[in-house]
Order: sequence, then C-alpha cells, then structure tokens
Amino acid sequence: MQVSMLIASAAGAVLAVAAEVADWRRRNRRDVDAVGFMPWRGIALMGVAVALFAAVLALKP
Repeated sequence: MQVSMLIASAAGAVLAVAAEVADWRRRNRRDVDAVGFMPWRGIALMGVAVALFAAVLALKP
C-alpha cells in the first residue's frame, strides 16, 4: 500500500505542475478574448491536496 500511495502522491504532484503551467499559459495569452473554461487554479489545488494526503498516508508509520 505504501508504494501505491507514493505513486498517487507523485501523480498528484505532476497534475499540480501541469495545471500551474496551463494556468500560466492562460494568464499570458495573446488574445484576451480567447478565454478558456478549465479552472486550472482549482485543479492545481486539488493536485497538491492529493499529493500531500497520499504522501502523509504513505509515510505514516
């Protein structure tokens, strides 16, 4: 179970980084009217939450 929680933690961290990159691209777009519909900030927050929660469960004695 420890290995699967570490994998889930890594996946959450990768999701958070990808969402932050997408949010940065959305903020720095050339066409101001080309607004996206994905809540990248919320997705990044959930990715960080999953990563932290899974890491705590994986490292719990």
